[in-house]
Amino acid sequence: MGLSSALPWDALGSEGATKGAGMEVGRGVSPGGARSGGCVRILLPPRIPVGTSAALQPRSSAVPSAPALAALPMASERASPAPAHDAARRRRRPGHKMAAERQGGRGGGGGVAEENKENERPAGPQAGGLGDSLGLEILQIVKESQQQHGLRHGDFQRYRGYCSRRLRRLRKTLNFKMGNRHKFTGKKVTEEILSDNRYLLLILMDAERAWSYAMQLKQEANTEPRKRFHLLSRLRKAVKHAEELERLCESNRVDAKTKLEAQAYMAYLTGMLRFEHQEWKAAMEAFNKCKTIYEKLANAFTEEQAVLYNQRVEEISPNIRYCAYNIGDQSAMNELMQMRLRSGGTEGLLAEKLEALITQTRAKQAATMSEVEWRGRTVPVKIDKVRIFLLGLADNEAAIAQAENEETKERLFESLLSECRDAIQAVREELKPDQKQREHSLENDSGKVSNIQYLHSYLTYIKLSTAIRRNESMAKSLQKALLQQQRSEEDGKRTPRPQDLIRLYDIILQNLVELTQLPGLEEDKNFQKEIGLKTLVYKAYRCFFIAQSYVLVKKWSEALVLYERVLKYAREVQSGAGAYTNSLKELPDVQDLITQVNAEKYSLQASAILDANDTHETESPSQVKDGKPLSERFETFCLDPSLVSKQVSLVHFPPGFQPIPCKPLFFDLALNHVAFPPLEDKVEQKAKSGLTGYIKGIFGFKS
Repeated sequence: MGLSSALPWDALGSEGATKGAGMEVGRGVSPGGARSGGCVRILLPPRIPVGTSAALQPRSSAVPSAPALAALPMASERASPAPAHDAARRRRRPGHKMAAERQGGRGGGGGVAEENKENERPAGPQAGGLGDSLGLEILQIVKESQQQHGLRHGDFQRYRGYCSRRLRRLRKTLNFKMGNRHKFTGKKVTEEILSDNRYLLLILMDAERAWSYAMQLKQEANTEPRKRFHLLSRLRKAVKHAEELERLCESNRVDAKTKLEAQAYMAYLTGMLRFEHQEWKAAMEAFNKCKTIYEKLANAFTEEQAVLYNQRVEEISPNIRYCAYNIGDQSAMNELMQMRLRSGGTEGLLAEKLEALITQTRAKQAATMSEVEWRGRTVPVKIDKVRIFLLGLADNEAAIAQAENEETKERLFESLLSECRDAIQAVREELKPDQKQREHSLENDSGKVSNIQYLHSYLTYIKLSTAIRRNESMAKSLQKALLQQQRSEEDGKRTPRPQDLIRLYDIILQNLVELTQLPGLEEDKNFQKEIGLKTLVYKAYRCFFIAQSYVLVKKWSEALVLYERVLKYAREVQSGAGAYTNSLKELPDVQDLITQVNAEKYSLQASAILDANDTHETESPSQVKDGKPLSERFETFCLDPSLVSKQVSLVHFPPGFQPIPCKPLFFDLALNHVAFPPLEDKVEQKAKSGLTGYIKGIFGFKS
């Protein structure tokens, strides 16, 4: 009696995976039904394409042992053939696979590679290891996924698509599908089936997908406020998944580190939800719990492993301070403002709220501010935006002075200039309807500008002065780079040039010209004198770097003249700076410039002499070539290597033009002495035939 059955595959995860395996074992029965002796015939399964999930691949293709063959069921007990729609589904499978790979490539690239990655278990202790515990590096997985799939550029939609694709791959790998294409069957991960840490990863990806959708809606809610309701709904969904993850991690199968990370993740999402609901006390408690857990984890591991935990703590700290301020802690506001000023701006969840909070706080202080004094004149300030800007001006300047590096300082300068432009625009809007009134006030007050115009001049002065200080700071950093020019060349970086500094000083001089033309300051002689001295200082530095650029191209005469011009400007500043010493303190010291110019002059003269000697040595009279061909310098001895080359210069070719006599010109002098015959008789004959000829012409008669 023949024996035929399907081999059991230990790696098959579902009943449907065994269909169409095409593997049979027969004893003495051939496929055609005839006996073939006592042999065992194995029909190997069809070749599975690369990239198919490992759940559909056998762990071993070896021939089963005799006990396994003995335990096989009879041929009559085998499963019935697959129905027709199953065969059609198998025929369509390659096309579905290609479509899935194309979809994965569009979402984040590497559809096959990402699917194969799900066959590997995430980092952490595995079941069956030491202590038979499961582990999952929650924060590490979240951070790596976010950085690699869109969040480095703030693209939450791309990250959400990645989470969806990874969820689909995980469910396929774990055979944890939610029904089929026709019917949805909900499943929940329970403690009983928690045999693989990828079940925990499944819930984590659910929470990340909901969170990323909420952050995407938060960006869109700036222009579409109705999306805020959907944002809160998705955040609640993320918290629900985080609670489920925390509940599963309470199992004895999960290690202690994963339990703590799950609690911290749950607290973080809860804090964000309460933060959006403006429930400050509950949000602060959740953030504090999250911060405490991550600090404990950072202290328990090495420095390399603690970096991620410390970064998360730094992200949470501004949110905690903001919640504390809204609860009533006034000291938290000062810490938030200092943090914003040091970093040049805040990023993330707190950015918009912190800016609104700072503006609100300054607005409360601005209610008590009614006027400002500048250069001996008091001007009332009635525009709220201008009040807020003037109140924050001192804080911004203090932050610029305390900036640790040039990048932070430049960012703070840009922020201050942007706020100043907004304030100037608000004043301009007030100036437009008051144009006629201002012109009338100018006539009555004998040229004295109105208060609103004077306030506009003050704000413009702040803007131009800030731009000058920013460009001067950039010029100082470039000067330091010029001193380290040789090292920069060795490092392969772009070497700064004096031309870069010339451009900066041109902009500074242009700003100074605009300062002298501000309305209301034309008659202020002290102001004009002060701006004139500053102009001389920056002109001296501009001439100095122009001279430096001429030195680089070995134009010694031009450089020497410019150095003399620098000394002239510097002496004028020293002679006229007696009463304006305090206003010139912030400017570069011209005495240092004079010392540097004198040293450069001596160096320039020495370089010019050496360059002249080198020229005489390399171009001796016996080797000078004046470009004349050999036919024109027979009387002069000259060593010309080109005479023995293929391009020897013997004569000028083509030859030059030479003057020759012109072709004689013919002048008809007799024309002036010729008398032409009279034509009066012919003219009179035409006159006689006036009307008669007209009539004859009408009727066609000829004379």
